[in-house]
Amino acid sequence: MRISKMFFKTYRENPQDAEIKSHKLMVRAGYIKKQSAGVYLFMPLGLRMLRKLCDIIREEMDKSGACEMQMTSLLPIEAYASRVEHFGKDMFRLFDRSGKELCLGPSHEEIFTNVVKDAVTSYKQLPLILYQIQNKYRDEVRPRFGLMRGKEFLMKDAYSYDVDKAGLDNSYNIMADTYKRIFNRLGLDFVIVNADNGTMGGDASQEFMVKSNIGEDEIIVCDCGYAANTEKAECDYHPVDNSGVELLNKTKRHTPKLKTVDDLAKSLGKVAKDMLKAIVYKIDGKRTIVALVPGDREVEETKLIRAVGGMNIEMASLQDIEDIGSVAGFVGPFGLHNCEIVADNSVKNMVNFIIGANEIDYHYENANLRDIHIDNFADIKKAQAGDKCVVCGGELRSIRGIEVGHIFKQNTRYTEELQCKYLDENGKSQYMQMGAYGIGVTRTMSAIVEQYSDEYGIVLPEEVAPYKVDIVIANMKDKDIVEAAETLYQSLLDKKVEVLLDDRADGIGAKLKDAELIGVPYIIVVGKYTSEGKAELVVRSTMKRELVDLADLAKRF
Repeated sequence: MRISKMFFKTYRENPQDAEIKSHKLMVRAGYIKKQSAGVYLFMPLGLRMLRKLCDIIREEMDKSGACEMQMTSLLPIEAYASRVEHFGKDMFRLFDRSGKELCLGPSHEEIFTNVVKDAVTSYKQLPLILYQIQNKYRDEVRPRFGLMRGKEFLMKDAYSYDVDKAGLDNSYNIMADTYKRIFNRLGLDFVIVNADNGTMGGDASQEFMVKSNIGEDEIIVCDCGYAANTEKAECDYHPVDNSGVELLNKTKRHTPKLKTVDDLAKSLGKVAKDMLKAIVYKIDGKRTIVALVPGDREVEETKLIRAVGGMNIEMASLQDIEDIGSVAGFVGPFGLHNCEIVADNSVKNMVNFIIGANEIDYHYENANLRDIHIDNFADIKKAQAGDKCVVCGGELRSIRGIEVGHIFKQNTRYTEELQCKYLDENGKSQYMQMGAYGIGVTRTMSAIVEQYSDEYGIVLPEEVAPYKVDIVIANMKDKDIVEAAETLYQSLLDKKVEVLLDDRADGIGAKLKDAELIGVPYIIVVGKYTSEGKAELVVRSTMKRELVDLADLAKRF
């Protein structure tokens, strides 16, 4: 492709709203252009990269035995009858001219399952894995980081249907292996972590996380191979023998304006772990939960909601706290009503601790478990670096990652709801076992650029680079240089090499800056060495330069 004929523009300055490297570079390199908040269009270079990424995904999915389909994005709202409340304001909803309510598909579990329900009747037609690569729509409250978190995004979603759990396990493993092949082909440094199923339902899931300092997800890992996101990471509990510790009598202390753990500890000459922190939540807008954790730890809300049951969790209002007999900033687990009190397992080891007195400006000092009421103990605190691994007892570490893939075992969560059944070998009707498998395609583009870039620009692996070679003509006024570049260009085209020819009238400096910015793996500068029958070859990943005979260059590729 001749750059002079291509719709192509690069930028020297970063976009004002860009916070991360991939967002800055993809806009500057002319890969994407912002349409509105969370919505981006793809320029020619970006579209070529996107298509290559889709081709890799498609190749590996087809190799796994999955069949590609294409569902609609515009769907009747009743298709999501059981999940409309869970999607809430994230779902784009609209009405057609007849008044029928529609939505833009945020996910397609129900849609695929209804198709399978109508087409599959016998166990002989199973197992089945179906997939599509299609845009999804979610009205993100805070779209950010370019393609990383948008309102419109491209996703590969797949769904498996099996006769039993053993079959589901097999399909799940097939998809896990397929994802490994995909992300390895992309050259990504990733980790597979245990994750929470959330509103997707089911009893098992794993996330594929690309390691990155800008990742929005925190990952807890151990050298033994254990890895989980903080929503799922378990905290190992070991009882402490406090039989030799004198349990003191609780004493009410006046603590004016000391609402935070840090302020309270400083005032009383204590440390945060001597405090018992009480946080009040509302579950599904109905139940009030008081969560207790040591003062130096945080509640992991996903673990809490898994422990108490329910779907949605939010912080309680001031009125909610008053309704259970307490006051914000001074909540304590005694004398409360119309609520459930859940404590982290580690609270069992606490003695002579400080807790709110349910009165403004008052706490209790030297409180103990005998003084308070707890309905249930569970693992509800957020795991952190330094905790002990539940598998080997080693020390956990914390890293950050970008979620690019997620696989779920959903069991009969959707097939029961939608009555998706098959007849087994005995003619008995059974619910299909289902799995769901997603890859954020556009998000993966950003993750690749995060890992493959340097101070000059993007440095793409050959598998996904929009072009393999960029021939830079140093001087468009020198006929010998132009002729040599044109000959090389045609030779590479004849060998089916994806090649750019920078035949613009711009200066060599501007052309080289563009070549380094856009991430093409090899740059060939045809210029001052032409008279010697040579050109300069630059390997973009290392910036290593060498003089190569023009006659041999086509053979190199």
